[in-house]
Amino acid sequence: MTGSVSILSMICMGVSALISFAIPVVLCLYLRKKKQADIVPFFIGAAVFVVMALVLESVVHNLVLVFSPVGPTILNNTWLYAFYGGTMAGLFEEAGRYIAMRFFLKKYRNKDENALMYGAGHGGAEAAILLGSTMISYIVMSVLFNTGMADVLYKGQPAEAVAQIDALFAELMTTSPATFLAGIVERVFAVTLHIALSVLVWFSVKKPEKWYLVLIAFMLHAGVDAITVILSRLGIPIWLVEVLLGVMTAAVAANSVLLWRWYQPGPDEEEAEPSPAE
Repeated sequence: MTGSVSILSMICMGVSALISFAIPVVLCLYLRKKKQADIVPFFIGAAVFVVMALVLESVVHNLVLVFSPVGPTILNNTWLYAFYGGTMAGLFEEAGRYIAMRFFLKKYRNKDENALMYGAGHGGAEAAILLGSTMISYIVMSVLFNTGMADVLYKGQPAEAVAQIDALFAELMTTSPATFLAGIVERVFAVTLHIALSVLVWFSVKKPEKWYLVLIAFMLHAGVDAITVILSRLGIPIWLVEVLLGVMTAAVAANSVLLWRWYQPGPDEEEAEPSPAE
């Protein structure tokens, strides 16, 4: 294969990677310093994303999409794939969020700001791992390809893997540099969404009579993911997809802001510590 990945594209990849790693750090420092949130919820949020999304959800994806007879049917049908993907993401991540807040953050529930810190950890880990690591791998591959050292990637690979590497190189060469920056916008929206959903689940745990809030979080999460998949598969330009994702995220965030304000104690009220039975 001839050609090369432009320097500008690699710079944009590097910017995306840098910002993806900066997002969780900046959020954590801000919430700690300005909102006096605790640090522990941040790391629990990050751990839950890794365990629930990257490990357990991935296992289910392999069982359903790779090893089961219905896998090809789901993958080749946009609507089925969107429904399946959204449902799995909402189920695993919101279940993980609920379990973490219900059992592992019990002694941190006296500060509602810890819901924001948890969301920052969950969404921040997703940004760093999914966008940051991907952009770094793209930069490495681009450098190898541009310097004529791509053979190390092909060595010992089966024909199918070689074809996939060629396809990726072709995509990296032809993709507009600005497109690599779209991931930043998407991650900002995703982190915002995770923080907003964390608020919903937080109050569903803190106020047992509002148990249905976790179901709302699940449906919102699944719906946003499913709609994004459908828009992407329909061939809609990526920037338009990001705009629509931003609109959906803003709607969910606005709802969480209203909920947050509704449940904040008044000036003469003092928030009660969680009871041992909770």
